[in-house]
Amino acid sequence: MAASEPAPAASSHPGAPPGPLFSLVAWPPQALDTWLRRTQERLNVRGFGAPHLNLRAPFQTGLSAPELVAAFREALRGEAAFEVRVKGWKRLPHVFFLECEPSPHLLDLHARALGVGPSSRAPHDGAGYTPHLTLALGVLPWAEEELWAQVQAIKPPLDRFTVNVLSLTREERGEVQEMHTFPLEGGGRPGEPEAPSQEVEPDLAPDL
Repeated sequence: MAASEPAPAASSHPGAPPGPLFSLVAWPPQALDTWLRRTQERLNVRGFGAPHLNLRAPFQTGLSAPELVAAFREALRGEAAFEVRVKGWKRLPHVFFLECEPSPHLLDLHARALGVGPSSRAPHDGAGYTPHLTLALGVLPWAEEELWAQVQAIKPPLDRFTVNVLSLTREERGEVQEMHTFPLEGGGRPGEPEAPSQEVEPDLAPDL
């Protein structure tokens, strides 16, 4: 899984700055996005950029921006809006995230996204792909256990959501920009009402 962002691949020209990182992402609905941001603020943690679900981990490519957009447009041709199920909290060393169900549909999308290239490939793509929404990256070891106990007591405001659009993003020098959006067939329709948040208010974690 790509719970943390991989380092840029080495440039083929010594001394040249590393190229940008691209990614194909799905955005959580506003209710979940706002809830994740507020939870991060309350716990004094952060992820990488706005909350998002990677369809493939950040990668580098020799394709131009128009070529990359065209390649993803072809890979996503006929793709319909789809549902993502939120499973619950998981952790890796220094990382906490909401794991999402790796449904056959989502895994097929991931495989198609990996087919766009030529491009670099992250070690946690392919068989190791775990769809997720990151809550915290780089948690300090001395705070990890106490913070994890607090995270486990928090219940997300919903257990599933519908993805109506995918976005191609570009990251360079720490800034992430949305390059292009790909509306999905049947997307844009009003979703089902979201259940109110049932999170349990944790105590503030120590400063990280």
